[in-house]
Amino acid sequence: MNFPSALIEEAVNQLSKFPGVGKKSALRMVLHILKQEPQDVIKLAQAVEQVRTLIKYCNRCHNVSDGELCNICQSHKRNSELVCVVEDLRDVMAIENTSQFNGLYHVLGGVISPINGIGPDELKIASLVSRAETENIKELVIALSATPEGDTTTFYISKKLAHLPIQISTISRGISIGGELEYADEITLGRSIVSRVPYGK
Repeated sequence: MNFPSALIEEAVNQLSKFPGVGKKSALRMVLHILKQEPQDVIKLAQAVEQVRTLIKYCNRCHNVSDGELCNICQSHKRNSELVCVVEDLRDVMAIENTSQFNGLYHVLGGVISPINGIGPDELKIASLVSRAETENIKELVIALSATPEGDTTTFYISKKLAHLPIQISTISRGISIGGELEYADEITLGRSIVSRVPYGK
């Protein structure tokens, strides 16, 4: 692809690093930016910079946050006895969009995957165990993708919490085997949360 400007080429190269964005799509974005008012482009650049430099992670659940605790953990309307364990923040957003869950969350930051060099110590499992031991949690809903890695992580967590009187549930298998949670439609995901099933230890 030939570019009339080295600046345009560099912008295209940077934008094409985003998932699912090829060079042609990146070029359309750059040409769109060129048509915008300078102040709007500055706002866009500032918003992108702030996402990377100012966003924090909740000290309690590890969700993204503007402060020490995220909005969900701070809310007095949430059921603090019910905690949903998810892989990453995309899953939090997907479940929140169903409006079927009113508890808190715990973001693991991934799933156990020895082939990718990810063990339990690389995830937020220790802090989950600590929460289970110190907070008044009655039920954990483990909402991980229906993959071998997700199942391994669910099994590991259930063993780490076996000494506690906490009910462990998994979302029902309305989510297809091998499916990623973020790609499930909201109705299916919402029903899976509502019709969760006890996890057999």
